[in-house]
Amino acid sequence: MSETVLKGKNIFDVSGKVALVTGSGTGLGEGYAHVFAESGCKVICADVKLEAAQKTADEIIAMGGEATALFVDVTKTETIAQMCAQAIAKYGRIDILVNNAGVEDIQNFTDYTEELYDKIHAVNMKGVFFVAQAVAKEMIKTGGGKIINIGSLGSYIGLAKSSVYCSTKGGVIQFSKTLSIELAPYNIQVNCVAPGYFITPMTEPFFNNPEHRAWIEGRIPLGRWGTVADLAGPMLFLASSASDYITGDTIIVDGGWLAS
Repeated sequence: MSETVLKGKNIFDVSGKVALVTGSGTGLGEGYAHVFAESGCKVICADVKLEAAQKTADEIIAMGGEATALFVDVTKTETIAQMCAQAIAKYGRIDILVNNAGVEDIQNFTDYTEELYDKIHAVNMKGVFFVAQAVAKEMIKTGGGKIINIGSLGSYIGLAKSSVYCSTKGGVIQFSKTLSIELAPYNIQVNCVAPGYFITPMTEPFFNNPEHRAWIEGRIPLGRWGTVADLAGPMLFLASSASDYITGDTIIVDGGWLAS
């Protein structure tokens, strides 16, 4: 091979790209927004709680980044369409989608109501589906992009009192595989990141419960909960040209839980 393979190109560079992160007002979504901003992206912080999204955007701007806060209720297609229209009006394109918005409600299987079942599915499956659909239509117009859906340990294992959540997260993995096939002709790669246990508002009750925390940490070979910094590499990899030949796959970031 007479020529260099990379020809001086930084295949992990995402600077100048437009990244849309749903559920970016709190938790890991907020962390993802900061990761992409620190990497030079223009970040659209979208959340059903606009004030929280604005706080994330303001933090990014204060650190010298570029960000815009937009309202979206991912259970309502009209607000998804409005969010995409505003994003395109502002930046002209969406290069990266982090389909992060999600909810959980711990209940015994026998206690779930239809209302609660519908609420979790509406965010975790319907929302992921229609946000991806709306953004993919824009990516097709501009020649491609990266869609990163967010799975979970619950995509692979059963978790007590999380039957609805686990069913939706398993669905996200299968949906992503199918979507990757359909969008491949348009130069859109679709992949997942499946985080293990990270301290977020959703998992904080587990962390603050000594018995439950010990149970979790005892199953993580690396012996600790994850941080946003642990997710930065996989997220940037899947958002960059370094992953152009990877689609329909999932990167599990769990400290070795599933391996054990």
